[in-house]
Amino acid sequence: MSGPSICIAGAGSIGCFVGGMMRAAGRPVSLLARPGLIDDIQAHGLKVTDFSGIEHKLSAGELMLSADPSILASADIVLVTVKSDDTTAMADLIARHAQPHVTIVSLQNGVGNVPVLRARLPGRTVLAGMVPFNVIALGDGHFHRATSGDILMEKDNSGVAARISVPGLQIRPTDNMIGVQWGKLLLNLNNALNALSGLPLRDQLAQRAWRTLFADQMREALAAIRAEGIVPVASTPLPAGLTPYILKLPDFAFRVVAAPMVKIDPKARSSMWEDLQRGRRTEIDHLQGLIVALADKHGLKAPLSAATVALIRKAEQVGAGSPGLTPDMVRAAVT
Repeated sequence: MSGPSICIAGAGSIGCFVGGMMRAAGRPVSLLARPGLIDDIQAHGLKVTDFSGIEHKLSAGELMLSADPSILASADIVLVTVKSDDTTAMADLIARHAQPHVTIVSLQNGVGNVPVLRARLPGRTVLAGMVPFNVIALGDGHFHRATSGDILMEKDNSGVAARISVPGLQIRPTDNMIGVQWGKLLLNLNNALNALSGLPLRDQLAQRAWRTLFADQMREALAAIRAEGIVPVASTPLPAGLTPYILKLPDFAFRVVAAPMVKIDPKARSSMWEDLQRGRRTEIDHLQGLIVALADKHGLKAPLSAATVALIRKAEQVGAGSPGLTPDMVRAAVT
């Protein structure tokens, strides 16, 4: 094994895929995970695949697995992959168990996690990252990357991005991480719509009615973000401001424009859909919920975002998975 020792702090779907790819490339990797996930990997190994045909199978013995946070002490780099609501708790574990020299990288959704980590880890190096792709947990230790894109990471003097980048998992530095994070948040607004639809992601985005709803929510978000003085950076070749127009194209034209930019596996679903199916809390407060709060701050309205928050919270309370709504049903929930 070569390179810095990497610990995935709070390994779930993203963390297991990233960790598996890095370990397959010969990097020393440890996973701090829940006991149930550890049992699954110990029984079946860790398998990582993707839409392009990549496949790696690792035995449990090739990874350091633990639910004990003392595993953080062996790391040179900690990749934080917990949900946003768990950031504070993970930061406290890192503070207690990780070495002072460790570099912490947030690979989480949302825009508020890095400030939380930095506030609770003073004197430590904390870098922001953005994961553009979707990973599905298929069971028996199998994690499948179902959409395309390279991880982006805040540029730093020690070149962490280059040090942990491996074949099949490119990590590129950027000097505008704030814009990148807000650009990703705009795309992540579809996570909730996909969860409400119950459809595979590719099938949902193939329907103009769903794309139009997504575009209208994106317009709400763009108005609130710009009022805050932020210029989002798109994670696709198109500027963020043009994306709503592309989404509203007729189906044939949309396929022609979008196909070269984003690859979507037929298996792809949003992480929020998976959360509903598994009865877990979602990150809706850090996506549409954040847009509603930002709109309120600037005296703007975000009715579609507010309705989506209410529908996701209702689905969480019911606990029966995706409600299988149509775009018209989501629009009808606007009050």
